[in-house]
Amino acid sequence: MIIFKDILSGDEVLSDTFNLKVVDGVFYECDCKKYLKKKNEDFELEGANPSAEGGDEDGEEGGEVMVHDIEDQFRLVWLKTEEGMKPSKDAFKSHLKTYMKKVLTKLQETGASEETINEFKKGAPAGVKKILANYDNYDVLMGQSMDGDAMHVLIDFREDGVTPFATLWKHGLEEMKV
Repeated sequence: MIIFKDILSGDEVLSDTFNLKVVDGVFYECDCKKYLKKKNEDFELEGANPSAEGGDEDGEEGGEVMVHDIEDQFRLVWLKTEEGMKPSKDAFKSHLKTYMKKVLTKLQETGASEETINEFKKGAPAGVKKILANYDNYDVLMGQSMDGDAMHVLIDFREDGVTPFATLWKHGLEEMKV
C-alpha cells in the first residue's frame, strides 16, 4: 500500500486504496464515501489513559455525525463555514499563492526532475483558477497537524450531486510505501 504524505507538513492525507485519477496534470481526484460515525468513536492508542480522556462517561449519548471516509481515515480536520473556520475566498487565494511557492521550493530542494518541476509550473496557475472558480462549493479540510502552510484537501460533489470527491495537489504529496 502507498500512503501519500503532505510534503510540507508530513501529514498523511491519502492512500492508493482510493481510486486515484490524475486531473489536469496537477491534481489527484478520488471518489469518497460519506457515512454515519458515532461521535468520539476513535481508536485508542496503546498505553493511553482512557479515564483521563473522559470518553462517553459524562452522560452524553454520543450521537452520530456524517463523515467522509478520507476525513475519517486520515484524521483530517474539517474547516466548517458555520463554525467560521473555512477561509474566505481571498484568504484562500493568498494561501494558495504561498503554498505554490513552498511546493516549488520543496520540489527543487528534494531534487525533483526538471520534467516534474515544469509540469507543476505549467499546470499550477490553471489549477489555482479552477479551484478559485469553484471555491464556494468545496468543503475544506486540513491535515491532522493543522499546519496553516500545508495542503488543504478540497471535497466537492460529482455532477450526480451524491458522490463526494476529494481534490489534492499531486506535486504537494510524497509517496510512502507501507
